[in-house]
Amino acid sequence: RKPLGFQDLGSHLERLLSEGEPTEDSRGKATEGRLGPQPVVLDHTSGFEGLLFVDDDLLGVIGHSNFSSIRATTCVYKGKWAYEVLISSQGLMQIGWCTLNCRFNQEEGVGDTPDSYAYDGNRVRKWNVTTTNYGKSWAAGDIVSCLIDLDEGTITFCLNGQSLGTAFINIKMGPGVAYFPAISLSFKESVAFNFGSRPLRYPFQPTGDTRGYLPLQNPPTADLMKAHKLLGYIKNVLSTSIDTQVGRLVDRDCAVWRLHGEPTVLITLAHVFNHFAPLMCKVYLVEDVLMNFLLGILEGGGSVNEHPLIQQLLDLFWLLMEDHEVNECLKQLMMSLLRAYRFSPIIPDLGFQIHYLRLTTAILHHEKSRKYLLNNITFDVLRSVVFFYIKTPLRVREAGLEELIPTTWWPTHFDKEGKDEWEPKDESSDERLRRRAYERGCQRLKKRIEVVEELQVQILRLLLNNKDKATGEASRYIFLNKFRKFLQENASNRGQHPTALCPPEYMVCFLHRLITAVRLCWDEGNRKSPGSISSEDAYVPPQLFYNGKVDYFDLQRLGGLLSHLKKTLKDDLASKANIIIDPAEIQATSMDDLDEDEESGAAQRPFGAAAMGGALARPSWLSSPTLGRANRFLSTAAVSLMTPRRPLTQPEKVKVRTLAVEQRTEEDIEGSHGNDGLLLGRPLEEPDQSFADKSLLEIVDGIVMMYNLSVHQQLGKMVVVSDDVHEYAVALKDTEEKIARCPAKRPDIQEELQKSQKVFAEKLNHLSRRLAWINATIYSKEKMLDVYWLLCVCIRTIEHADNTGSLFAFAPEFYLNVAMNAYSALKNYFSPVNSMEELPGYEETLTQLAAILAKHFADPRIVGTDIKDSLMQALASYVCYPQSLRAVERIPEEQRVAMMRNLLAPYEQRPWAQTNWILVRLWRGCGFGYRYTRLPHLLKTKPEDANLPSLQKPCPSLLLQRHMAELLSMDKDMAASFLNSVLNQLNWAFSEFIGMIQEIQQAAERPERNFVDTRQLKVCATCFDLSVSLLRVLEMTVTLVPEIFLDWSRPSAELLLRRLAQLLNQVLNRVTAEKNLFDRVVNLRLPGLESVDHYPILVAVTGILVRILVDGDRQGKNIHVRIIPECVEYRDPAVTVITVYYVFILSGEHLTLREEAAPTSEEDLCPICYAHSISAIFKPCSHKSCKACINQHLMNNKDCFFCKATITGVEDYNNKDTVSAQS
Repeated sequence: RKPLGFQDLGSHLERLLSEGEPTEDSRGKATEGRLGPQPVVLDHTSGFEGLLFVDDDLLGVIGHSNFSSIRATTCVYKGKWAYEVLISSQGLMQIGWCTLNCRFNQEEGVGDTPDSYAYDGNRVRKWNVTTTNYGKSWAAGDIVSCLIDLDEGTITFCLNGQSLGTAFINIKMGPGVAYFPAISLSFKESVAFNFGSRPLRYPFQPTGDTRGYLPLQNPPTADLMKAHKLLGYIKNVLSTSIDTQVGRLVDRDCAVWRLHGEPTVLITLAHVFNHFAPLMCKVYLVEDVLMNFLLGILEGGGSVNEHPLIQQLLDLFWLLMEDHEVNECLKQLMMSLLRAYRFSPIIPDLGFQIHYLRLTTAILHHEKSRKYLLNNITFDVLRSVVFFYIKTPLRVREAGLEELIPTTWWPTHFDKEGKDEWEPKDESSDERLRRRAYERGCQRLKKRIEVVEELQVQILRLLLNNKDKATGEASRYIFLNKFRKFLQENASNRGQHPTALCPPEYMVCFLHRLITAVRLCWDEGNRKSPGSISSEDAYVPPQLFYNGKVDYFDLQRLGGLLSHLKKTLKDDLASKANIIIDPAEIQATSMDDLDEDEESGAAQRPFGAAAMGGALARPSWLSSPTLGRANRFLSTAAVSLMTPRRPLTQPEKVKVRTLAVEQRTEEDIEGSHGNDGLLLGRPLEEPDQSFADKSLLEIVDGIVMMYNLSVHQQLGKMVVVSDDVHEYAVALKDTEEKIARCPAKRPDIQEELQKSQKVFAEKLNHLSRRLAWINATIYSKEKMLDVYWLLCVCIRTIEHADNTGSLFAFAPEFYLNVAMNAYSALKNYFSPVNSMEELPGYEETLTQLAAILAKHFADPRIVGTDIKDSLMQALASYVCYPQSLRAVERIPEEQRVAMMRNLLAPYEQRPWAQTNWILVRLWRGCGFGYRYTRLPHLLKTKPEDANLPSLQKPCPSLLLQRHMAELLSMDKDMAASFLNSVLNQLNWAFSEFIGMIQEIQQAAERPERNFVDTRQLKVCATCFDLSVSLLRVLEMTVTLVPEIFLDWSRPSAELLLRRLAQLLNQVLNRVTAEKNLFDRVVNLRLPGLESVDHYPILVAVTGILVRILVDGDRQGKNIHVRIIPECVEYRDPAVTVITVYYVFILSGEHLTLREEAAPTSEEDLCPICYAHSISAIFKPCSHKSCKACINQHLMNNKDCFFCKATITGVEDYNNKDTVSAQS
């Protein structure tokens, strides 16, 4: 045999590769029993029903209508065939087979017609016209295998490689019958198919029940053989070196091979890669050959850095392959890794997930590959946030949680309202042992999950590398721009194309890993720049909100839209921040506003319509693990700047204009000599703080936005597992108590109770293990500290922005939202596993947040009604809990007084219900019969949610009551206007309530069966609750500041007391009369009207009457007021009510009744009320009425009743004494 030379190496390789290649006859033989094109894809031209989004690779699909169906392009009529479906969402879907004759619609899909067969893992059923129980429930991340045997006439399904048993037998077969893979799915549900274009995740073994099944698409057998041969040649070359001294080849460890070696080796590899490179552009070969080879390199364990061979191989790829070849190879490799990670089953040691993450980390360690993937794949095609998600197992047995947590535990002690009142001293020894064993199991699980989380953080730290500038732009700045676009897509598509959004469960995990990675990078930079701010004190400087360096893509600002703020606050920007907005930009934004008004009539342009030209986007985020979608973004306005560094002398003003995000450079972000970067435009009020890495500020800002987009909502959803554990534990305890009480002579009842007990116990065993997983991945102590850090960042950011005065209006609304929501999550979602009180600086943070809520709920710089309502609701919730109420009391006195002043503003033309609720909570526990947590008549029923703010124990604030008393006592005008508005709202609320219960009573008395609208019942109960709360505020006012009603030197005292008496009489007349309307409706016991009862409203009225009777004159005249109810018929014939006359008792003197002389004729009666004599004349129009009517009217309006002339004064009709209308 002649020695082989380089000149004939190529032909030698071709001969080796052609050996054993399958013949054309053998290729054709494998296709028998199948009809249709290769490759097999979804039929997006004619084989579908309904509206669907199909991915670019024609393998992923999202339902976009009620029930959409689609089939594949290939059918089978003979033999044994199979395909796989990757479940991306666990909702309503029916997956299986259908014939060409099947006709589907929006109501009937696969399995609903005679010749179609389907498996539904959402409802755990099989479908063929009729339906029966079958299989197991599926979850996102599972893989369903669909098998059809047309020799035996059976259909079988597998879930994650485990057979679910034969689903259908004796299916229709014969001439003209062929079956297509098909699916029907409901709105927003998504899957991806694998007909054989990639290796099956669960290939069928040559033995067993699944032997003999073939994928619908032929595997590339010839290419596979070549790829394996070529890879073997590469391994041989890497494992061989030339000993130049003896002139022969010697073996060596390929792990220590280096690219910079013998030229002979490189030339040999170049010949091999000439054949190998084109094969590595095919997804099947990349996944089956290359990925498995690279995974094998890492199988030995150890850190990724201990395996430099992967880095050398990637160097070799970039050296010996064409750019388009290495690009496609890397793209397919990362997509294969993502699929493998996302759809791997959960096992006890999380080995699969760790395996794939280690290889991902190794690839990203390679600088050139990392930058290519960041620029072109990550966020654009791959949606890399999948790598940071740890899915929650739906089936704990298959996930191995029974091995990790062999002993389960749940709370067993509850109070009357169903709240867990577990105390260590209440535990029995067995319970203590169980709890400790359960906690040890949870710790074992947590340690294994932490290994995965650490690898995910390593990946992010590689993406955040800002030192790799030798080969172009640093990775961090590529990541920053891609991350911003990722946020833009998720923020702009909300409400328009929800299928395009990143799933919130992915967002939660991504947020926590990103916080960890950013804080590590931040502190690393802080160690190199000791004077800079540490991550513990991080905040976002206010200039980022208006200098245009960061794109907020039309998100709402506290002061309104950015275009509006740039026009109205341009002078403040110039004077405070030395920034001049380019006039051309102001004009351009004005034109945009006009266009938006014409097109949509809305304040903000919908992103999707702008980006897609009004057409629907074709999202693929939820559906496709292949995710082959081009980036479709329309850049909104950012700002490009010429930014000299601020000199020590008078700063020079900088003109700014907009710049697209992708056009930003490192200098625009970090700054340089003469450039402040992201910190351009520091206002005089903002301290000159040093930030080691300014780029991290924008990532922190993005983290806050991400929490606001969907993370908080998802944190609330996951609490449902804890709630389920609680409900089942209560049910189990109740069942055990019933078993103990069950008489021995009733074994039938005993048996049924024991069955229930077993079911509840099994469910609790399952849920407690699942809860352990959720607590480790979502509600752990570390995750709680992340959310707490985010809360502190928002608080500090808001405080710094607030100091800028009018520029505070530029701050995005989501900072306030995140501050409120993060506190709510810490208080409600992470307990009782972790306590908020254990957080560092907990009380100080509560006080800072209290100061923000107290100051900004009535801040005129905030214009959005939604954010104002949110602030008011947050403050209302804040004062319901003792710890947070004490925090409100700890804020500076000036801020407390200002808060109370805002709360006491007149109720007209503002959302007053929450304001009133806050005042009620400050009083609850001090009023007459007002120390209850729940209404007495509801104590025997369990509340739907005992953690609601309204169901907390009373915790009145004497300090804030004192501030209220001082304000109302000192400011007579404010007191009069406030009480007048309260009385107006009480009159409205109670009148509405009476009108509604009349309608309810009429509906109930009709002979035909009528159902009262639940919304009407809810509104009725709300009006009743409002009436009671308004009465309590009046009781609070009468108690704290009785002189408002009883000091006759006040011009409005008599009128307010008269109005109060009229309203109290109206309430008493409607509520206390025997067998009246109120009684009849209460006795109906309608669901939704549980709170409507005599007690709450009568004790509130009684509290007011008692205080008026008891309190004396504050001026020391020992004057008392008594109220004598008498039945008096009003001269208005429409109604007869109980009225109230005022009786003054002077010490030692007889009773004096103050009443008016009876009018001599009807002409002397007031033409407004017809109840009193005319006693006042208006100026200048000279119209007349009684004093009561005109005084009440002037508190709200200055126009005459009759002629609408402005009243300048009121004269006494008898004495002609003039009183100014202003007084």
